[in-house]
Amino acid sequence: MGKYTKQDIMSLVREHDVKFIRLQFTDILGSLKNVAITDKQLEKALSNECMFDGSSIEGFVRIEESDMRLHPDIDTFDIYPWHPEHNRVARIICNVYRPDGTPFAGDPRNVLIRALDRAKSMGYSFNVGPECEFFLFHTDEEGKPTTKTHDSAGYFDLGPVDLGENARRDMCLALEDLGFEIEASHHEVAPGQHEIDFKYAEALKAADNIMTFKLAVKTIAKRHGLHATFMPKPVFGIAGSGMHVNMSLFKDGKNAFYDPENELGLSQTAYQFIAGVLAHVKGMTALTNPLVNSYKRLVPGYEAPVYVAWSAQNRSPLIRIPSARGNSTRVELRNPDPSCNPYLVLAAVLTAGLDGIEKQMTPPPSVDANIYDMTEAERIASGVTDLPGSLMEAVEAMQNDPLIRQALGEHVFEKFVTAKAMEWEHYRTRVHQWEIDRYLAQY
Repeated sequence: MGKYTKQDIMSLVREHDVKFIRLQFTDILGSLKNVAITDKQLEKALSNECMFDGSSIEGFVRIEESDMRLHPDIDTFDIYPWHPEHNRVARIICNVYRPDGTPFAGDPRNVLIRALDRAKSMGYSFNVGPECEFFLFHTDEEGKPTTKTHDSAGYFDLGPVDLGENARRDMCLALEDLGFEIEASHHEVAPGQHEIDFKYAEALKAADNIMTFKLAVKTIAKRHGLHATFMPKPVFGIAGSGMHVNMSLFKDGKNAFYDPENELGLSQTAYQFIAGVLAHVKGMTALTNPLVNSYKRLVPGYEAPVYVAWSAQNRSPLIRIPSARGNSTRVELRNPDPSCNPYLVLAAVLTAGLDGIEKQMTPPPSVDANIYDMTEAERIASGVTDLPGSLMEAVEAMQNDPLIRQALGEHVFEKFVTAKAMEWEHYRTRVHQWEIDRYLAQY
């Protein structure tokens, strides 16, 4: 049974003086979209009668098949805490459907729902806890973002060195008003870099939470005269921002990754899930790291994982097994960055893990030495390979992995590949400042 009924939503809107409702959805590239309605149109929207032009949304449909219908998930109703107490604004996250009542294959939320249905058919539920990092930068006199940081703090520093402390505190309070359980917030390694961790949730809710989190962080930062960015590597020479993804499967109310009899406390299911993710991780890297800029973060020397390996002992491999056991046993995938579309990433990772379970895959031996200190020959001897080194390499790996196509569906797969190939071509053919600085005078 859901959290709300339609009548509950109508009552909450009246009681809290809500005048505008944003019907939100996400496009294929991970951008949040919405159709705003007034409270007078709410009953119509709750009856799935709100239409929009899908041809205007990145990666959706052509103009001749543009009509799309929004189906609100009423359990996602929330009132935004950063608007005034009168004429308030609320949101409901929606699934996108075709006019004939069938789920739209290009809706990322529907992609994740399909993957979760497959897990359910195998008896599993999928829990996810993300760790989202971001930068806070100054804006210029026109309000445009810069890469000038407003503090010189480092890992776990606090005010008065951490000048973003007030903004981060207000972000946490706003997120709590939206129902988040904040587990930790702190300054990260780089100047101007921050992290706010919130409690794990079932995967669909976790993906919704990531999208809400990014909106809240950006909104509160702006109110402090700052710009929050989830760009993976905005500044050369310092750490980039990641979004580590902690995952666990539950079956019959118990953590399916835990086995107290195993040396590492991991079940056969956990090993198979790890093996599946490792087998397909190169094919999903274009999803976990979807920007040209993402690959400026995935370089040795800045703690970001670039090597395909796993370990329960150290943080240098791609997959880490945190020390907690029992119901807290989990697998941490460390290469995703916060520019990704969480619905597509979680669908791909879950599908890869389930593939490992179905095929009873065995992962390679764990690599417990610091991979960053190993020579290339030592890495080769240990069976450690590299993630794709550029967006185009990642797109090619994606095209070579049929499972990722299956996980996304034909529509999303083709639209995503086309968009990313175009992004790479735009980047490849531009002349960048580094080239001007390096070559103009010399040649």
